[in-house]
Amino acid sequence: MGVTSKFVIASALMWLIPIIILFGFNHKFYAGIIDLTPESVTLWSGILAVISVNIVIALYIYAAIKEPANKHEPDPKFVADAKESVKIFGSAEGESSSDLPKQE
Repeated sequence: MGVTSKFVIASALMWLIPIIILFGFNHKFYAGIIDLTPESVTLWSGILAVISVNIVIALYIYAAIKEPANKHEPDPKFVADAKESVKIFGSAEGESSSDLPKQE
C-alpha cells in the first residue's frame, strides 16, 4: 500500500468514524444510550469521537514508522545536483554573497 493511499484512508477514517459515533449516539443506536440524559449523550459522543480520531492518528503514525527506511531512495539526479551545489558554495565560504555570480 502506498503512502498516498494510507493518507487517504486515514483522512477518510478521521472524518467517518467520529460522524458515525455522533450519529449513533444522537439517534440512540448503541445499547444503554436510552438511559442517559441528552447532556450526557452529547458529552460521551464528543469524547468518543475525539478519542477515535486520536486512535486513527496513532495508527497512521505507527504505519509510517513501520514502513521500511530503504524503500524510498532519493532521485540520483537530485543528489548529484545537491552535491555539486554544496561544492560550489562550500568553496566560496570566505567570499561574501554579493561577490558570487548570480545563478538562474
